[in-house]
Amino acid sequence: MNTKQVQNPETPVPKTPQMNERDFLNDMLATEKYMTLSYSVFLHEASHQALYQDMMNIFTETQNCQRELYELMFKKGWYKLEAADAQKLQQTYQQFQGYQSQLPHSSHTKQ
Repeated sequence: MNTKQVQNPETPVPKTPQMNERDFLNDMLATEKYMTLSYSVFLHEASHQALYQDMMNIFTETQNCQRELYELMFKKGWYKLEAADAQKLQQTYQQFQGYQSQLPHSSHTKQ
């Protein structure tokens, strides 16, 4: 099977032992991903409404920062994605449609 990559032309980086721009951005992106996951756990367990709202604001800012880093890396060709196969997408969609009909709160079930 032939997989197609979705990416922009790669911006060249020097091959030296020192960290380069791509290395720094990759490190920052990994950190932002870790932080959003950690904030998400906190938000699920927060019992104090004001603290929850403060952390939700921080989470949103962090998530936006993560997205901007991802977009920059993708633009520079440093973040590659595999193009989704349309047939596989349709199969997965149909599979989950079947699961949805089995859920007790599904609109497909009679009450």
